[in-house]
Amino acid sequence: MIKIREAVIVEGKYDKIRLSNFIDGLIITTEGFGIFKNKEKQALIRHLAEKRGILILTDSDGAGFVIRNFLKGTVPRDKLYHAYIPDIAGKERRKAVPSKEGKIGVEGISDEILMKAIAASGAHCSITDETIKKEKDITKADLYIYGLTGGVDSGKRRNELKEYLKLPENMTCNSLVDVLNCIMTKEEFEQICKKLYNNGQEEINA
Repeated sequence: MIKIREAVIVEGKYDKIRLSNFIDGLIITTEGFGIFKNKEKQALIRHLAEKRGILILTDSDGAGFVIRNFLKGTVPRDKLYHAYIPDIAGKERRKAVPSKEGKIGVEGISDEILMKAIAASGAHCSITDETIKKEKDITKADLYIYGLTGGVDSGKRRNELKEYLKLPENMTCNSLVDVLNCIMTKEEFEQICKKLYNNGQEEINA
């Protein structure tokens, strides 16, 4: 497995599934050109860039470069890394016909080529033991403990936390957990919750 400090930005869900096989890190999809109108996701990517930096890994076709160039204009250069895959003719197995330009996208590229592209990007990477399954420090259970889910005021509490951390307001619980694990430790999360809500588990469950 490759552990990457930066958030990895890819185009679609199949790219994310592909990279999840060997990347230990946060992977965000643009949903293709959907990123152009999705202000919440743009805000999330800018926040991740500020906190951890981002690594862009899009397809090598024209559409991939349009998305890459759009993202280049949304975050500071010193927070941005680029991984480029080579032009390889063919199609992905799940597709009946090749793409418009006849090039294989990220989801169809071999592990070896993807790893070389990531290594060449300059992003902060390290090799981890493949036999060890990473478990997130912050889970949905932790959100529940601090009243961020499952309670009458949970929505309000989550909004307070997101406002404090300058995160997008409409972020889902799953996305919130992913981002929290990317930008802080469980101990830091607990300290912030206690500061914001002035209580711990005992008062929340009282």
